[in-house]
Amino acid sequence: MALRRIESIPTLLARSPDGHKGDYGAVLIVAGGRGMAGAAALAGAAALRSGAGLVRVACPAEVQPTVASFDPCYMTYPLPHDADGLIDFPRARPALGKLAERADVLAIGPGLGRSESILELVRWAIETVGKPLVLDADALNALATEVALVDRLKAPTVVTPHPGEFGRLLGKAASAVQADREAAASGFAARNPNLVVVLKGNGTIVTDGERVYVNSTGNPGMATGGVGDALTGAVAALLGQGLAAFEAAQLAVYTHGAAGDLARDHLGEIGLTAGDVVDALPDAFQPGVDVNGYDADDDDDDPDLGL
Repeated sequence: MALRRIESIPTLLARSPDGHKGDYGAVLIVAGGRGMAGAAALAGAAALRSGAGLVRVACPAEVQPTVASFDPCYMTYPLPHDADGLIDFPRARPALGKLAERADVLAIGPGLGRSESILELVRWAIETVGKPLVLDADALNALATEVALVDRLKAPTVVTPHPGEFGRLLGKAASAVQADREAAASGFAARNPNLVVVLKGNGTIVTDGERVYVNSTGNPGMATGGVGDALTGAVAALLGQGLAAFEAAQLAVYTHGAAGDLARDHLGEIGLTAGDVVDALPDAFQPGVDVNGYDADDDDDDPDLGL
């Protein structure tokens, strides 16, 4: 069956004057580990900048003070960890269970590291939590060791691999993934009707196995650490605001790339960082901002990004 190609970009509804933070989604981000506090912070900040009403970041107790210091606008929760500074899921499960009950969507993976305990965390999220998921980075590396978990997805789930991570999920080299990106992504997405694949790279692909969107925004300056963590937060925020998984992934990918283009136009490609992309997200969500990084309705083509 041929994939149905999607070109229109979904939008968020205008906010009600009577709206409150509870109307715009509670996001739980489980991320971070020793040396990777920034991954958790970037995902949390991007979720806020993408409109989430509440963002909670659960991370190993060792790095919790550092994650909290990056941004006062998300809440942080310390979790038990092992000798390597990675989440010890059996001991962390009671706290994570309480946090998950208060969340509308869970995002898991950035900076978690690799251990059997991380696989237990991913297995629990898929089999027990029953809420929309975003799986990225080390959550995908864990999933690659037990790919059959994909067939047990019960809730809308967006996976956001780069070609190397996707190759591990498929048991193939990244070069084989790149040889036919659409076929690889759509074939995997077709395994479960709850699954949406975001295959990152030049022309990021979003597919649910029946539809496909090929993104047109973004630039080589975004090839830097942490940019994928920001995308994780953006997808989670849009899921929390009520968009269906395909549309949330599509809008997040488009806007994330547009934010990168805005930041590039302000700073250039060479020195672009993930933090610059996060800072530009609010401008990228504004109506009338085109993919070249300026407001199409304004003569001033040098927007104030607050950078």
